[in-house]
Amino acid sequence: MTKRTVLVTGGSRGIGRAIAIAFAKAGDYVLINYLKNDSAALDCAKEICAFGGQCALYRADLRSPEDTAKLFAAIEREGCGIDVLVNNAGVSLWKLLPDTTEEEWQNVLNSNLNSAYRCARAVLPQMIRRKSGRIINISSIWGEIGASCEVAYSASKAALIGFTKALAKEVAPCGITVNCISPGMIDTSMNAAFSPEEIAAFIEEIPAGRIGKPEEVAAAALFLASDAASYITGQILSVSGGLS
Repeated sequence: MTKRTVLVTGGSRGIGRAIAIAFAKAGDYVLINYLKNDSAALDCAKEICAFGGQCALYRADLRSPEDTAKLFAAIEREGCGIDVLVNNAGVSLWKLLPDTTEEEWQNVLNSNLNSAYRCARAVLPQMIRRKSGRIINISSIWGEIGASCEVAYSASKAALIGFTKALAKEVAPCGITVNCISPGMIDTSMNAAFSPEEIAAFIEEIPAGRIGKPEEVAAAALFLASDAASYITGQILSVSGGLS
């Protein structure tokens, strides 16, 4: 496969980190966007360099239109054309809806949905000119089935699914695919708020009988970005152990 340039947002930890490493191992040049954890981003870059992979780090707050514009201006100065965009950046919120403030609601939507809009809007002109490209959005099983005490999160991830389906139809004539991965419970720091008892109770609801690994989500992203998936677009690939 020809070496590609892959942008992974929220790529310093958890699922994003696993995706960045997977693409680097596949021989791609990976641009890792992160928000504030310099240590985690550098650690991810060191791991990629250790096996001979190539990557670059870009710190940017994708909730900000101005910061997002600066990110893509910096990428353009480097002379990179994005072949694959993985919209992974996002936040969670564990709260009852009546306790969710307007600021918290807007932050979740801005982080999980608006960031994907901004990044897709930035890369599409070049993809359309080349008549090729892959956009992969990381949603959640809660975007499909909803989660009590996670209304803001579920709503943002459901909207990302709708965004995926509509954009896929819009850009399919240009040779661009847009797909969505819907992870279930994955072993990341996002689940740190749950007690071992709560996680054990949740596992009982998963047909596979375990929580997933970030690398399993990364494998799905690699597939959707591959030539083998060139006729697959507008789809939601659930990586949830059968929960959906």
